[in-house]
Amino acid sequence: MTGMKQNTLEFILSRDDRFRYQLLDRMRQDCLYFLSYGRRDPRYLWANDAVEQLVYMKAVWNSFPSDGKPEWMTMDEILSLEKRMLEGDAHAER
Repeated sequence: MTGMKQNTLEFILSRDDRFRYQLLDRMRQDCLYFLSYGRRDPRYLWANDAVEQLVYMKAVWNSFPSDGKPEWMTMDEILSLEKRMLEGDAHAER
């Protein structure tokens, strides 16, 4: 992860729970759109890149304590999105 992206991640993780819940849901919605009407165009993703989007989503999800994880999204769901989003993606090996 580049310095600028690391700074972005640090900024996100320093924010309160409400901000991180809202951002995670926004990222989830972006992924669903990306996989359907967005026709896999990364411009519709918050991070503008599928791999980076998933890195951010995992970090945000993991930032919540075990008793504060979102009920509407599990890590298994993130991993399922990852599998679907990166199918046939040449740069997914990063």
